[in-house]
Amino acid sequence: MNKNIHETAIIAAGAKIADDVKIGPYCIIGPQVSIDSGTVLESHVVVEGETIIGKKNYIFSFVSIGKVPQDLKFHGEETRVVIGDNNKIREFVTIHRGTEDRFETTVGNNCLIMAYVHIAHDCMVEDNCILANGATLAGHVYVEEYAVIGGLTPIHQFVRVGRHAMVGGASAVNQDVVPYTLAEGNKARAAYINITGLKRRGFTEEEIKNLRESYKIIFKRGLKLEEALVQLKEKFPDDKNIDHIIAFIKKSKRGITR
Repeated sequence: MNKNIHETAIIAAGAKIADDVKIGPYCIIGPQVSIDSGTVLESHVVVEGETIIGKKNYIFSFVSIGKVPQDLKFHGEETRVVIGDNNKIREFVTIHRGTEDRFETTVGNNCLIMAYVHIAHDCMVEDNCILANGATLAGHVYVEEYAVIGGLTPIHQFVRVGRHAMVGGASAVNQDVVPYTLAEGNKARAAYINITGLKRRGFTEEEIKNLRESYKIIFKRGLKLEEALVQLKEKFPDDKNIDHIIAFIKKSKRGITR
């Protein structure tokens, strides 16, 4: 018996568990699960389906990962969950595997997923994101790097949350949140640039100044969106952050929180 695995844990034959993984009491690990080195599972964690968990994750009690999605169109196809490295996944989080849309649900590296968060089928959460207590991602949601989603906030299917954006608590998001912005309300609207977050992450004064001006062009001057994008490109031809905003908006299918 591996001294790092509690005697009450149930580990199915076929599961690939690194030697130093710690698995607490009453955990259940399915046969297609892979867990890499340095990861810790506290008590009563359930991991099923084809689920790949990377290195040095800390998964708290009563988390459920890899169960079938809550999608009536799902018919048992082979799908999976992929979780990167150095994530903290708090109590009662649920992460469901994908459907035939993407065939996987993914969480990147260095994320904090707080208690009672739900990450539904085919979602993509990039690196360094924070999902506060009770945030709910419906299917096919895409959260870019360094985004922060406040507590008790539902995100509609197919919505994207841009990099370095912040969504306020108890908001309701049914359109894309533009990168670098702060959105809040029910339904969520863009409020301003996420200045505090950008400063914490080392953005220069010049970068923040440009993003402030981009916000005014998009949201405050009464321009049609197409006109705003043209102005952004003309005014900031070499700004990588503005380029990302333009590309993000052009790809939007649900519109933006304007």
